[in-house]
Amino acid sequence: MSLPKALEGRLRIPLIGAPLFMVSNPELVIAQCKAGIIGSFPALNARPQPKLSEWLKRIEDELGIYAEDHPDELVAPFAVNQIAHFSNARLRQDMETCVMHKVPIIITSLRPPEEIVTAVHSYGGLVFHDVISLRHARKAITQGVDGIIAVCAGAGGHTGPLSPFALIKEIRKEFDGAVILSGCITSGCDVLAARAMGADLAYSGTRFIATEEANAVPEYKEMIVDSSASDIVYSSLFTGINGSYLKGSIARSGMDPDNLADGAKTDMDFEKVGQSEAKAWKDIWGAGQGVGGIDKIIPARDVVMIMEQEYKDTLASLVT
Repeated sequence: MSLPKALEGRLRIPLIGAPLFMVSNPELVIAQCKAGIIGSFPALNARPQPKLSEWLKRIEDELGIYAEDHPDELVAPFAVNQIAHFSNARLRQDMETCVMHKVPIIITSLRPPEEIVTAVHSYGGLVFHDVISLRHARKAITQGVDGIIAVCAGAGGHTGPLSPFALIKEIRKEFDGAVILSGCITSGCDVLAARAMGADLAYSGTRFIATEEANAVPEYKEMIVDSSASDIVYSSLFTGINGSYLKGSIARSGMDPDNLADGAKTDMDFEKVGQSEAKAWKDIWGAGQGVGGIDKIIPARDVVMIMEQEYKDTLASLVT
């Protein structure tokens, strides 16, 4: 296993708070990093585009002040997610902003990110790329990424169908960089299991939707708490790419979650379906199959502290 040197000794537990479209905001990222895990957000969440620089400066400033005031605390670096897709008209401008701020970690999605890798490596940053198959991983590896995020069955939002046992093994055979596992990571036990499986870091998104800092409406957070794995629908309808969504949010938008058509792969925007005006992410809420392990809405720091204790307790129980 290969944790980048830039992350050694900087994390409370080996965990990344995954970027959540329309949900991750500076408040959540700052809370995650102060708690000792990598916090992240999609660049597209900062709207209009000039706000991205404001968000980055705020995160940098608040984390810097906190680190000075709490020298004994682990303060983790943060990451920005870039959607490398033709539909993202902001990509170049957003990357220029990230390079100007020397964002420590860039998480890329969809297209192999050669030009992004070059730009981020120019100032010593890291690039992690998310994949759903070995074929996608191979493309990213040839571009020189520092880490591969294996987005496996059960993950929220855009995700793949493969078991983590299968995908992690295949990636490890061909890649000696950092491997990050995504899919149903909601507890410290899950983080430890990811490590035992061969991952360097775990990747948790859904658990942090149900936090006080997350920019999600109360109904979304409550639905996370009230749902179980059987309440997750896997569909390509909403963005053209397969993803996992809360069944309840689909039903409340006037659609039958058990009878959804396929989406157009060439379209990354939600198409009007029948009489519904619902939109992906805003009205159709993403979530992973790990929702059954989430039973309350609490501060992000509390989530991390609970997960750390679970991680330690589970590890101790396995070695005694």
